Amino acid sequence: MTSRHLIAFSFLLVSLAVAGANAADTFTVQDHDGQHADIITPEGKVILRYMYARDKTDDSTTFDTAKVFAHVMTDDGVATLTKGAGGKFPHHRGIFIGWNKLNQGGKNHDLWHVRNTVQKHREFDEIESGKNGARITSHIDWVGVDGEVVLEETRTYKVTSHDGIHAMIDFSSTLKATRGDVELNGDPEHAGVQFRPSQQVAENQSATYMFHQDGIDPKVDRDMPWVTESFQLGDQWWSVQHMNHPSNPKGARWSAYRDYGRFGPFTVVKINNNEATTFRYRFCVTKGKQEDREASQSQFDHYAN
Repeated sequence: MTSRHLIAFSFLLVSLAVAGANAADTFTVQDHDGQHADIITPEGKVILRYMYARDKTDDSTTFDTAKVFAHVMTDDGVATLTKGAGGKFPHHRGIFIGWNKLNQGGKNHDLWHVRNTVQKHREFDEIESGKNGARITSHIDWVGVDGEVVLEETRTYKVTSHDGIHAMIDFSSTLKATRGDVELNGDPEHAGVQFRPSQQVAENQSATYMFHQDGIDPKVDRDMPWVTESFQLGDQWWSVQHMNHPSNPKGARWSAYRDYGRFGPFTVVKINNNEATTFRYRFCVTKGKQEDREASQSQFDHYAN
């Protein structure tokens, strides 16, 4: 049995196991083959949707499915808290990662706008679920302008249960250079690990930001430990604390000032051939407008330790 068959068989076993579990007792993961995979809470609501479809029917569907990302769902498990394809800046989608200046072999591969490149889901590596949470780990090929894989990614979205928190999401991405040395470059507006809230936020321009201390200028200060954004959907305010793990590459510059809500850190990183770099972040999603800096710092301290 090949490794790919083993992964598929393991996923089937997990799916069968969670299907037989009491929905009131455990998180579950449900894969909609070729489209998306859902992490479902013990209450039976989808909390995170891993989007990995690839549809090249026409130019529109090719672009709309050129990037792997994750939606965070609202408390009804149906509506998305995050933005998908379309809308203002259609390449911004949910919790995502990319660089617009990925330099390799004398060529620039734009894995941010994905107009002539693609992040292509290859296969699931590991699916786990239990009483306190679930996680999805997958292999993703970063395909460059010449149709060749320039980076192999192992990406994880992990959701855990915490009282008073809508969703605690740990994101990790390990990028391995496969065809020579790679430089990840760009700028805070077009690179890094980002969170983009619903298109509604672009329309109501409600996004506001809180930093770890007074006097922060995100266009100047580097390596900020966290940023908390608040935004409004309908009558409900939401907050997302984006945490930068201390083990991440240094020199991060943040985009954290756009009124439509896309925010996150960007770092210039060089990856030697056949070597890898790992990025780790945590997203704490809560209801209400978060204005308690001490509470946000406490969450970060827990994550960092």
